[in-house]
Amino acid sequence: MKKNIAIIMGGYSSEVNISLKSGNVVYKHLNKEKYNAYRVHVLKEKWVALDNESNEYQINKSDFSFIKNDEHITFDCVFNAIHGNPGENGMILSYLELLNIPHTSAPFYQMSLTFNKRDTLSVVKEYGVKTAKSVYLNKGDEIHVENIIDKVNLPCFIKPNNAGSSYGISKAYTKEEVLKGIDLAYQEDSSILIESFLEGTEVSVGVIEYQNEIKVLPITEIVSENDFFDYEAKYQGKSQEITPARISKRKQNRVEEVAKKIYKALNMSGFTRSEFIFVNDEPHFLEMNTVPGMTEESILPQQAAAAGISLEDLFENAILMALK
Repeated sequence: MKKNIAIIMGGYSSEVNISLKSGNVVYKHLNKEKYNAYRVHVLKEKWVALDNESNEYQINKSDFSFIKNDEHITFDCVFNAIHGNPGENGMILSYLELLNIPHTSAPFYQMSLTFNKRDTLSVVKEYGVKTAKSVYLNKGDEIHVENIIDKVNLPCFIKPNNAGSSYGISKAYTKEEVLKGIDLAYQEDSSILIESFLEGTEVSVGVIEYQNEIKVLPITEIVSENDFFDYEAKYQGKSQEITPARISKRKQNRVEEVAKKIYKALNMSGFTRSEFIFVNDEPHFLEMNTVPGMTEESILPQQAAAAGISLEDLFENAILMALK
C-alpha cells in the first residue's frame, strides 16, 4: 500500500518563494508509483493541501489531515522543505512530533539549535572547531562600534542570527557601514551576529544520513562574482559553484573530517549543508543549513549528482530514513 507523503513548503519568512520552488522539485521527483505525494502550503494566511490538479483542501491542524471527496487523508511521513520559520527552526517539527508523524529533518531541538547561528557556534567551539571572531547583539542593546571593530576588525560581516538565504547580511568596511549593516540585519531578526572577515577559499559541504550511514557528499567550491556569497550570488547566477571543489586532497580530507564531526556533535539527522572558509589550510566553520535548497540548481542536489545519487533516490532515502 502506497504511503501518503506531505511535502511541506512555504513558511513565514522571507524565504517563502524559495521554499515553494524546493518543495515543487521534491514533488516532481518523488516516485508516484511508490508514494501518494501531496504538496502542503504552510503559509501565514492558510495551511492547505494541493492535489494533482492544484485544488486546495484545508488542513485540520488538530491532526494534520484533510478531507478530499469525503475521504479523510492522513500522512505517514512529512518531507520538510520549509526554509526558515517554521520549518528550519524546528517549530513545526515539534508539532509533528507531538502528533507522532515522522519527518525528514532532525528532531526539533537540533533544528532549533542549528538555526540559531550564535548557539551553534558556541557548541561547535567546544569540540575544537575553528570559527571567525564574533560579537552578538540583541535589539535594544547599546551599540559601541569602536569596541566591535576592536574585536572583529574591518571588514566584517553583519548577519541576522536566525535567518537564511543571505537575507539581511552585509559586509562592512567602515564604521558607518557597520551601523547600516546592523539596521539591515535587525529588519530580519531581533538578534544579530557580527563576525570577522575570513580570507580564503569558501566551500560548502553536504552531510546526510544515507542508507543508514552518515555520508559526506562531494564538496562544492563557492566563487562569488560579488563581494561575498549574497542573495544575488546565491540565486541569480552571480557565482560559480564548482563541484568537486578545486582543493587539495589534504584540505578535502580535513574539511570532510570536521563536517562529519559537527554533524555527530550536534546529533543531526536528515539533510545538512555547512559552509567553511579555509584559512592557512584549516577549515573555519561559518554556519549550517538544515533545510538546504532542493531545486535542480541548488548546491546539495549538485553534490548528490556528483556522488551518483539521483534526486528521486535522494528524496526517497530521506523518507525511508524518517520511517526507519
